[in-house]
Amino acid sequence: MSRVRIGVIGSGAIAQVHHLPNLALLHREFVVPIICDLSKKTAEAAAKRFKIPEYVTDYRELLDTNVDAVLLCHGDPKTNIALAAFEAGKHVFIEKPVCFSLQEIDAMIAAQKKANKVGQAGYMKVHDPAFQYAKNEVDSMDSYRFVQINHLHPNNRLHLSQFDVERYDDIPDGALEPSISARRQAVADAIGDVSPEAERAFFLLSGSMIHDLYSLRVMLGPPSEVVSAEVWSNGQGVSIVFGFPNGARCIATWVDLPDLWDFKETLEIYGDNKRVVVSYPTGFSRGILSEVTIQGIDAAGTTYSKTPAIEWESAFVRELRHFHDCITNGVDCYTSIESARMDIELIISIVRCYVEKSPVTCN
Repeated sequence: MSRVRIGVIGSGAIAQVHHLPNLALLHREFVVPIICDLSKKTAEAAAKRFKIPEYVTDYRELLDTNVDAVLLCHGDPKTNIALAAFEAGKHVFIEKPVCFSLQEIDAMIAAQKKANKVGQAGYMKVHDPAFQYAKNEVDSMDSYRFVQINHLHPNNRLHLSQFDVERYDDIPDGALEPSISARRQAVADAIGDVSPEAERAFFLLSGSMIHDLYSLRVMLGPPSEVVSAEVWSNGQGVSIVFGFPNGARCIATWVDLPDLWDFKETLEIYGDNKRVVVSYPTGFSRGILSEVTIQGIDAAGTTYSKTPAIEWESAFVRELRHFHDCITNGVDCYTSIESARMDIELIISIVRCYVEKSPVTCN
């Protein structure tokens, strides 16, 4: 098996909790020769902890090395570094959110196609064995009538406190200014001049709720309409009603519950004679499995409920295995950056629906 030399850009929480331990676990598939972070101390600490030979603070130094691929898990937006990575001839794995605007994603897709390299979005939920099991069940249903998403989200610090995440405050003055400026421009391109509440909802949708949106699309296909969108609690709560081509409706709700430990995230699909429910743990957890519950009536008319055993391999590990398979075996990318364009377009439509107080037809 061919080992892929992968450089990591960004060594914060998601890298330390998931990606770097998982890359070490997948030592037959990957080797990490270099890591980059604007914080020299953070990069040095991660390199020492995960036995990475070299660390730098300038991503261009990393791209100048002979790595085959890069994993982008630095602060948003990631667009400029993704474009530079494709131009340098690297395969690119981009942690969510891939970007904010259609202009950004179109530039990324064009760069990826020109480079003829893999561009994968960090959409780990759909690589989850529980999601895959649930999708097989849903695909076997005659139809579905109603879908519900509940995402009750505590502050990430509650769960991150369970891990030894090293952070330092040595980022040079002004080093973040280009990223801040690019972020402002991307948001302006995406949604224009909107209220602070609408802008906060936009970031919520692009950041945390993006998991629910892409999972819904992969499970059932994209919705045909944003019927309604409500935002409350100063942008910390969102409820959306989606319409689907078959007439079904999905009610999707995300609520910030900052001081409550318990995390809840479910995707529920209801048909006339079968119900499939997927329940996820927080993304900042290790070794906690997602669950699937299936309810229905069998051919004999007996009502049943089952919770099948789910494979232990984590969604984060599976998505890295898939990235390796795409690079070395040329398989089609399950979560390509090209497919991520639909999610960015949907988020823009949700914000538009909220601002205009009118349904929006999805392309």
